[in-house]
Amino acid sequence: MSPILEVRSLSKRFGDFTAVDGLTFSVDEGDFFSILGPSGCGKTTMLRMIAGFSEPSEGSILIRGEDMVGLPPEKRPVNMVFQNLALFPMMNVFENVAFGLRRRKVPNEEIRRRVEEMLERVGLQGFGKKRVTQLSGGQRQRVAIARSLVLEPSILLLDEPLGALDRKLREHMKIELKLLQREIGTTFIYITHDQSEAMVMSNKVAVMNRGHFEQLGTPRELYRHPRTAFVAGFVGESNRFELRSSGHGTLSTVSGWMLHKSDAKEGMHLLFIRPESIILAPDEKLQGINRFEIRVETILFDGANTKISARVEGTGEELLIHLPQNARYEGLKEGDRLEAGVHPADLRCYAKEEE
Repeated sequence: MSPILEVRSLSKRFGDFTAVDGLTFSVDEGDFFSILGPSGCGKTTMLRMIAGFSEPSEGSILIRGEDMVGLPPEKRPVNMVFQNLALFPMMNVFENVAFGLRRRKVPNEEIRRRVEEMLERVGLQGFGKKRVTQLSGGQRQRVAIARSLVLEPSILLLDEPLGALDRKLREHMKIELKLLQREIGTTFIYITHDQSEAMVMSNKVAVMNRGHFEQLGTPRELYRHPRTAFVAGFVGESNRFELRSSGHGTLSTVSGWMLHKSDAKEGMHLLFIRPESIILAPDEKLQGINRFEIRVETILFDGANTKISARVEGTGEELLIHLPQNARYEGLKEGDRLEAGVHPADLRCYAKEEE
């Protein structure tokens, strides 16, 4: 199957500053493709180039094999949902969704049919006569998506569309967006700085930093096998340590914490350990793990998770530990000292220049 979108050697410069630096990637039809990165990494600039609001300095953008560079936004088979949604408060829901169709001079009967069908698909059947000011944040979000999808774009571009919502509604909308995209089948390209949004909704994620992709893969690949220190530190929570030395089967942090890793290479400067990789009171039958003593400093319980802040005895290194909801840990108290462990395979090492 040919990709619906191909980006080839795409760059965008603003004077001496390079916002997007020679990106090449493709997106398959039906993908929920997220671009994840910090503010200023170039992700919105790239999305605007795909949409046609900004022209690249170099490179090409192909949709279904046709180069889009030079075509105005209205001539491209894409539509865009902005963070501020850009709904018209003086219009009702029906007229907001119908706006683009009216500009295209679609016959009134077809407009009525397509708008009503789309409102039903996004769960807003019967809302056509309501003012957008009467809607909740999640409902307004669905109106904005319906207004874009009713034009039947090949690709829907979404620029941090959940950023203005409160946390509880944002969590709910993640699930709704994923289900909606799966039902409709339109290719989504989603921009966000929130790793939870990207990981939960997407089947493919690109982690962007300083104008280029650090890594592109499935959410599981990015989390379990980060290729660079930037990805290891940006995707999910991690314990990060500076290494004083590495190689010959050992790692030594700056504070003197010694860990065994048979495939440790010389020249590694950074170590990352996922909080859930730390095992408390490891079974004596477990072979080959690194064992060490910790002192529990704080215990944070929020109902769904238990997070422990601890220090490695004899080194002062701080550790964040995530615990499963298990009766085994219910008696744990601040100040407790106990043995902990981590498998060598869960030690991720990187050269400093990769960060």
